Formats: sequence, C-alpha cells, structure tokens
Amino acid sequence: MIVMKFGGTSVRDMEWINKALDIAADKLNSAPLLIASAMGKTTDKLQNIAFCAEKGEKESIEKALDELNDFHINEAKKGMSGKNLDECIEKINKYLFELKSIVKGLTVLRECTGRSNDAILSFGELLSTTLIAHRAIERGINTQWIDSRNIIKTNDHFTEAELLEEMSNQLITKAIQPQANKLFVAQGFIGSNINQITTTLGRGGSDYSAAIMGAALSAREIQIWTDVDGILTTDPRVVSKAQVLDSISYKEAAELAYFGAKVIHPSTIQPAITKEIPVVVKNTGNPEFPGTHIITKTERQGLKAIAFKNNITVINISSYRMLLAYGFLRRIFEIFEKYKTPVDLISTSEVSVSVTIDKTSELGKISDELKKIGNVQWENKKAIICLVGQELWKDSLFISKAFSQLGSIPVRMVTLGSSDTNLSFVVPEENTNEAVQKLHKCFFEDNE
Repeated sequence: MIVMKFGGTSVRDMEWINKALDIAADKLNSAPLLIASAMGKTTDKLQNIAFCAEKGEKESIEKALDELNDFHINEAKKGMSGKNLDECIEKINKYLFELKSIVKGLTVLRECTGRSNDAILSFGELLSTTLIAHRAIERGINTQWIDSRNIIKTNDHFTEAELLEEMSNQLITKAIQPQANKLFVAQGFIGSNINQITTTLGRGGSDYSAAIMGAALSAREIQIWTDVDGILTTDPRVVSKAQVLDSISYKEAAELAYFGAKVIHPSTIQPAITKEIPVVVKNTGNPEFPGTHIITKTERQGLKAIAFKNNITVINISSYRMLLAYGFLRRIFEIFEKYKTPVDLISTSEVSVSVTIDKTSELGKISDELKKIGNVQWENKKAIICLVGQELWKDSLFISKAFSQLGSIPVRMVTLGSSDTNLSFVVPEENTNEAVQKLHKCFFEDNE
C-alpha cells in the first residue's frame, strides 16, 4: 500500500480536490490511504475564531463562521449531486453546528484553553476529508472515510500532543485493512486522548500522521503532496534559482526540516526511518515530475541544501568554575529541560558555553537560574544558516570556501555537527538573505 498526504494548498477547492483524487485514482491498485489537511487557509480562519472567542468578539465570529459554512457548502455543490450531495451537506452542517456550539460557550466565558483550541481546529480537516470522500464516491471510487481521532491516540498535551505509539498502531491496523481498488480517506493533524477528547499534533502534524499510519501499515511508500516540485536547495523566496533535489537521506532531510525548510515536518522522518519507508515529496499541480526521494542513504556526498532560521537568540554562559569540572553541562541543560526550551546549536570552550534557542517565552526564568552557575549574556535578532550534506568534513576546502563567501558578514558562532551532516553558523538576522544568496551562488549556481 501507499500513503498519500495532501497539504492545504493541494485541496484548497474542488478543482484541486479533483487533482488529488486523479493522483489517488491512478494508484488504486496500490491500495492508497489519502490523508488531507484542512482546505486552503481554513486552519488559520479557525484559529482566528478561537482568538475572537477569547475576546468575546461575537460579530467577527459570526461572520467567519458564515464564511466557512458558505465556502464548504459551495464547494460541495461543485463536486456532488443528488443523494450524495445531500449526505455531504448534512455532515457539513453537523460539524458546523458542533463548532458553533463550542465557540458560543467560549465566547460567553471569554477563554480558550489548549483543549478548546484543539477542538476548534479539528473541524478544518473533518470538513475537508468529508468533501474529499464524497467527491471520490461521486467519481465511482470505492471509498471509506476514517475518523483519525479513533486511531491516533495521544497524551493530554493539547496543541502539541505526543503519540501513544503502541495503542495507535493497534487501532490503525484494525481500522485500515488495505485492499486494491479501495481508497481510505483520513485526517492528519488530529487525534484524541484515551478519553476520546480531541487533541492535535501541532501545526505541520499532518505529515507526522501520514508517517505514523504508513509505518503502522508497513506502507511501500509515503508521499507528501504539496505545491512545489520537491525539496529545494534553499528557500525560493530568497533565491530564485533554487533547484529541486532528486534525492536526500533521512538524516539530511531531518536537519533541513529542523533548520527551517518548510516542505516537510521534522517529526515526519522518525516513523519512516523506523520501517525504512521511502518518503517522496511531490507537486500536486505537476504530478509527472519525479519529486524528491528521501531514503536511508544517498550515493552523492557533499552539500545538498542550505536552510536557515530567523528569530534566534544566542545565550552565552561563562564561568571559570567550569574549568576541568564535570557535570557543568548537565546543570546547564537541566535548566533548559525544566523550562521545556529546545536548544538548536551548542558551542563550548574551556570557560564558556554558547547555545541558541528560538523559543524565548521562558528566557527570563532560564537566565535567572543560569546566573547561579555563571555569567550570562544573550543576544537577540540572530539567524542560523545551516549547510546540509553528507560527510561535509571530508572536503578540506569546503569550510574555508563557505566562510570566504560571507565577506564582511559577522559570524557569531560556528558548529560542525557530530553527525557530519551539517555546518551551521550564526549571523545577524538582517544579513540572512545576503548570506544565503552568496552561499547558494557559490555552491550551486556557479557549478551549472
């Protein structure tokens, strides 16, 4: 079987839903499972409704709900007819009635907890997959709609729930029994806890859901369908001559995703690695293009792509007490763990440790505790530039060539990953685009 995940831009209206179903229909012999995000900007609209509920803005909410209702009903009318249309509209109305009831209560209370937020956001994918399933039926495809909340089980960490893997795998294999010429349709992004209360896996979690289900079902391939031809050598909004990669390793893809690439979600990689399932990133609008294949290991070594992350804060902790002392690093990272703040890069010397973070909500508390073990300074508005490729260190000229391109751009921090998959450095945020453009020209464009 194969798993096909379609992002919001790939199912943004009935025209694009038909394109997605064309792709799925072409692979019916492979027993496809189609997983879809909410249509277009629906999730953003739902999030705005949640914010308005917290503020008690009734008129804004009513207008947004009416727009959602009109949009989904109109798209249903474009793709269905007769009894099939009636059944589809009935389900849409049911979901929108539930949504309105939830929002009405929150508006009165003027609050929106993580649990309530997840409940509101879940309706986007419930609505989109309802339209997709009924359109597939209209086209004569043998289709079964699945409620992902019944098979993706998580803990109670609302808005960014963590998977209960063993329980989920059992439920997935029981609910989805792939067979040729049958299409399963399910939602990504949403699940539920053991009490059947709706949770979400966080923005971008649809990719993760696809990988979870693909791994549980031992899929032959996991396809991520989006609005670009594959994974690019860098962000095309910064470099117009960005190129599509034909293949990339799991490790390289994970580094790219973590350090800013928008095509895939970092957590997508792990379930695929476990089962060694190839992941293919393709363009719904250009299905004939081969896309990018993410596999265990590629033959080509060297630089594959350049990623970057803005809004980075560098924290420097210095203390002569750390000289020859063991346990110093452990004490530092226990503080970051306590405040659930991930660290991106780490650089150490005899008397100092520098780290970067992009989550700064707990920076004040972290700084206060770090001051108990050393002097603390931090710098905001930095960016991480990440050069990703296999065994970069084997090219003795690579590092010097990379830094020679930066010219007068100041470099604040440098790390060569222990996996030898990335060379990263920190620069002022205002220099990000210039640095990426110069590096891309040197390593990709000048070699054309």
